[in-house]
Amino acid sequence: MNRNELRRVDLNLLVVFETLMFEKNLTRAAEKLFLGQPAVSAALARLRDLFDDPLLVRSGRVLEPTARALVILKELQPALDTISSAVSRAREFDPATSRDTFRIGLSDDAEFGLFPELLKHIREEAPHVIVVVRRVNFLNLPSMLASGEISVGVSYTKDLPANAKRKKLREMHVKVLRGDNSQEALTLDDYCSRPHALVSFSGDLSGNIDNDLAKVGGSRHVILAVPQFSGLRCILPGTEILASVPDYAAAALVQGADLRADDPPFPIVTSDLCMVWSEGTDNDPAERWLRGKITEHMSAPA
Repeated sequence: MNRNELRRVDLNLLVVFETLMFEKNLTRAAEKLFLGQPAVSAALARLRDLFDDPLLVRSGRVLEPTARALVILKELQPALDTISSAVSRAREFDPATSRDTFRIGLSDDAEFGLFPELLKHIREEAPHVIVVVRRVNFLNLPSMLASGEISVGVSYTKDLPANAKRKKLREMHVKVLRGDNSQEALTLDDYCSRPHALVSFSGDLSGNIDNDLAKVGGSRHVILAVPQFSGLRCILPGTEILASVPDYAAAALVQGADLRADDPPFPIVTSDLCMVWSEGTDNDPAERWLRGKITEHMSAPA
C-alpha cells in the first residue's frame, strides 16, 4: 500500500483494533473507547475487510486473536506510539490551567505510603486536573499500561511490554510493624515465634521475605493475609502480631496509631519500586510533567 492509498484507512479503526486485541471482548472494548457496542462491532467488520482476516474468533466467552492479528499488532504498536508521540509534542501543557485527566496505576503500598504527598503537590500546581488511581501489581501492570487504562504505573515490576520505559524510584527497605508494649528489640527467635500478618493482593501466604528468612534457618507463622495496608493499622495494636512492610508504608501506618516500626532481625534483599510508562506518552508534555512530580515525591529522600 502506497501513501496515497493510506487515505482510505481510518486511523480510528487501528485504535479500535489495538483495544480489541487487549480486551478480547466487544463490551469491554466499547467501554474503554467510550463507544457503543454496535459501533465497535461495525469497526471490527471493517477491520476484517481491511486486513482480509477474521482477526478475532470466538472461543467461549472471549475473542481470541488469529496468528495474523498478532503479527499486525506487533507491527502496528510502534507506529501508533510514534504517531501518538508526534501529536503529543505538538500540544502545550500549563499545569495552572490544565483540565487534563491523569490515569495512574499504583501498588497498594505506593498508594498508601507515598500518594498523599504526591497528590498534595499535584493539587498545588494543577488545581483543575482530575487524577484517577487504579490498583496495580506486577502481574496486571503490563496489560493495563499496554491497553491504555493507565498512562503511568508505580509498583514493583517484572516483565514489561517491549515499548515500556522504566525508572527506579527507590529501594523497598523492610520495616517490622508491631503493636505490643515491649520496648525490647526484636530478636530472630522473637520474629520466628510470633504470629505474622501480611498484605497479599493474591491471597498467598508467603513471599520473598520467607526466602530470606530461610537463609538464616528461620520461618514465620502467618495467621492473616489482608488485601491492603490500611487494615494493619486497626489489626496490630495491642497484639503480638508482626507485619513486615516497605519502610514508606510503615512510616504512614505508625502516624496516629499505637504502632512502631523496627528493623528486621535478619538481612532482607531489597526490591525496587519503579515508575513505568509507555513509549507512546514519552514526549507528551502533560505526562512528562506528571512523571516529574512522581519522581520528585515518590523517590527516596536524598
